[in-house]
Amino acid sequence: MNSRNVRRNRIGDIVRILLMVIALGVFCYSGYMLYTFYKEYKRGSDEYDNLESSYASKESENLEALEDDAAQAVEGRELVNVVEEGEEIGLPVMSSPINFKELRAVNPDIKGWLKLSAVDISYPLVQGEDNDYYLHKTFEGEDNIAGCLFINYENEPDFTDTNTVVYGHNMRNGSMFGKLKKFREKGVFEKSKYFWIFTPHLIYQYRIFSGMEVAKTGLTYQTEFRGDEYKKFLQTAFENSLLENSDVSVTEKDRVVTLSTCTGDEATRFVIIGKLSQVYVSKGHEEQAVKIYKRLERKRRRELKQQQQTETEPPTELPPVVYGEEIMLN
Repeated sequence: MNSRNVRRNRIGDIVRILLMVIALGVFCYSGYMLYTFYKEYKRGSDEYDNLESSYASKESENLEALEDDAAQAVEGRELVNVVEEGEEIGLPVMSSPINFKELRAVNPDIKGWLKLSAVDISYPLVQGEDNDYYLHKTFEGEDNIAGCLFINYENEPDFTDTNTVVYGHNMRNGSMFGKLKKFREKGVFEKSKYFWIFTPHLIYQYRIFSGMEVAKTGLTYQTEFRGDEYKKFLQTAFENSLLENSDVSVTEKDRVVTLSTCTGDEATRFVIIGKLSQVYVSKGHEEQAVKIYKRLERKRRRELKQQQQTETEPPTELPPVVYGEEIMLN
């Protein structure tokens, strides 16, 4: 073997060794990153598991039974009289399974607790001063890619807006809103067509009527509507739903909650939308519930007065509407 061949073989050996070292480095780095992601995922999951077991584990009501039989909502229950849209109605009283007093001591931004049994979602709901803080902050304020389920900062914190938007990450381990996509699977929706939101004073039961993929901005993310915008929003949500909804009706008088998460596509989001079907008063918070409904009535009267004034005044050019705000959940 001549010297030229020897040099060529040596160079070849060096190249092979370098490639092996690079491959080993990439493998080790990938393993390290996977371990880092695993640790962060686990840390977030452990925190929320602990929160649920500590503050939301004891349910005094059979929620599934209430979903199956609406009559149980009022049978044998204490009723709290409130005024809604000018008429007196009775709201049934329910014992809440959520310890908001202790949760508030952990994080004063707590506004509610979401339970969606069809896909086993149970998490606290917070609301920050903007829609950025809780993207990567857990309920206990730790930096974590899981973040927290949070309400649009523009919404009223007691879920009294026409459309309340709740955001959450589509986590790969299924935590947060990572399980919302399961509604695409056959039979999941039939497990339960409702979700519940517990607040310190009121408990809301929502009937799911839509699950769909939407643009990252648009009417879906509006909290207030003008003209026939809400009608268009409901019509789109109803007609584009991948869930069977022929057994439920939705009108412009209904309040809704939109649960939103990312899809992996920069341009779209996946949402589950439910209409308010029943309101309960959290036991021990009867006076606060009455105050909330009085505030709602005052708000309704103001809106009616504004509407009447608008109808009698000459038309004016309205400022352009920005349809929603992009929330980066990827």
